[in-house]
Amino acid sequence: MMNGMEKSDPSIVPSKLANKTGKPAAEPVEGSDGAEGNAIPQRTSRTQSRAIVSPAWERIREAVTRNKTEKLTALTHHITVDALRLAFLGLKRDAAPGVDGMTGEQYDVDLERNLIDLHRRVHAGTYRAQPSRRKYIPKPDGRQRPLGIASLEDKIVQGAVVAILTPVYEAEFLGFSYGFRPGRNQHQALDALYVGMTRRKVNWVLDADITKFFDTISHEWMIRFLEHRIGDRRIIRLIQKWLRAGVLEEGRKIESIEGTPQGAVISPLLANIYLHYTFDLWAEQWRRRHATGDMIIVRYADDSITGFQYRRDAERFLVDLKDRMATFSLGLHPDKTRLIEFGRFAADSRRKRDEGKPETFDFLGFTHFCDRTRKNGSFAIGRQTKRSGMLTKLRQISDDLRARMNKSIDENGRWLGAVLRGHYAYFAVPRNSRALQFFYDEVTRLWFRRLRRRGQRRRISWEKMKPCVRRYLPRPRIVHPWPSRRFDVRGLSSPT
Repeated sequence: MMNGMEKSDPSIVPSKLANKTGKPAAEPVEGSDGAEGNAIPQRTSRTQSRAIVSPAWERIREAVTRNKTEKLTALTHHITVDALRLAFLGLKRDAAPGVDGMTGEQYDVDLERNLIDLHRRVHAGTYRAQPSRRKYIPKPDGRQRPLGIASLEDKIVQGAVVAILTPVYEAEFLGFSYGFRPGRNQHQALDALYVGMTRRKVNWVLDADITKFFDTISHEWMIRFLEHRIGDRRIIRLIQKWLRAGVLEEGRKIESIEGTPQGAVISPLLANIYLHYTFDLWAEQWRRRHATGDMIIVRYADDSITGFQYRRDAERFLVDLKDRMATFSLGLHPDKTRLIEFGRFAADSRRKRDEGKPETFDFLGFTHFCDRTRKNGSFAIGRQTKRSGMLTKLRQISDDLRARMNKSIDENGRWLGAVLRGHYAYFAVPRNSRALQFFYDEVTRLWFRRLRRRGQRRRISWEKMKPCVRRYLPRPRIVHPWPSRRFDVRGLSSPT
């Protein structure tokens, strides 16, 4: 085993045995949308950097494949200037700056010299993580979600480390984990859930919500989980620096003794690793050892849906899950964690007990409910845009239109058209036409009302408004195929 790895890359040296883990995960860096003027040079530079860095990723992947239970003790040398450049090019150019005040455009002015200096500091051990700048964004329920905006160089180094660790953990994570993994997305998780619940014997659904997950991750347990596979102490120390960097809020630094900032480049990967050990491996083992009937699991980041054939399995799993979470400094939200009767027999069973329609649950922006097909009345799962999320989006559009009041009809029309197309790209799933039409009608109404308020003497009439709507606002249409069809095309043997 040792010889095989050394032939692949003599610098990747396995050490002590790690705990045996599961199988297929990983992590993309922050999304890119380069500035218009730099589009071609950035694309060229990104391609060149990727071509240089890819062989290193492939060697890591080969080493992990050949040594599935051994630690990797030499990874830091893969943080090259090319890897840092690729991480920089993967960042959003217009992203808000951290406490350093540095933007991507400013850093790009002398990019090569900056990257060489950053590379030197990382390998000399003089690189220091800076606290994240605290920012709050509204949640659909009216509360505020805290985000941590890292400094630019922290984002770059985190992106390079994520790229190195991705092939390591892609070989570890399980198949029912869909969040923030290369080649996986929300719709694949939704497809797997739909197929699992329509083809398997599911009568009960546990919608589990972890209370303030990102804020309560235990640093001690996080490092212990990382050390199962990562034996390179320099990589571990880098991650410890980011975990301990703290946040800066209203000029005051708040030390971090737990949690990882939402918004940090590395946080999604760390969250997946934490949940892999605390939830995924345990849930898969629980399914094999304790479930007396069918059981499906779908997880996207810290959102999970578990389906059961028998209520007794669901109730026992919930009790055991609470104990499991408590062991690792996590807890289930008492109000948002719900066990509901849901499945092909739920409507008939509740009707016999005079309990009304089956309850619904929310997952990845959709409200799921028990439904019937129009063709033969067989069981189906209905999915509609989550109402609270849609109303929050409409309020945001209304506020943006107010701020854009002085812009031309053409400019606002093209902007609203892009907003609608983005909405359809995610929510235009089969049998969600009514919610799509509602969203379209409300956007049209908001624009019309804003235009009428802008006119002082002669307000625009609806007859004059119609051509603008037809020209700029695309009407809703279903763009996604049926979940089962898309799932079958992917050729997966098991949905969950």
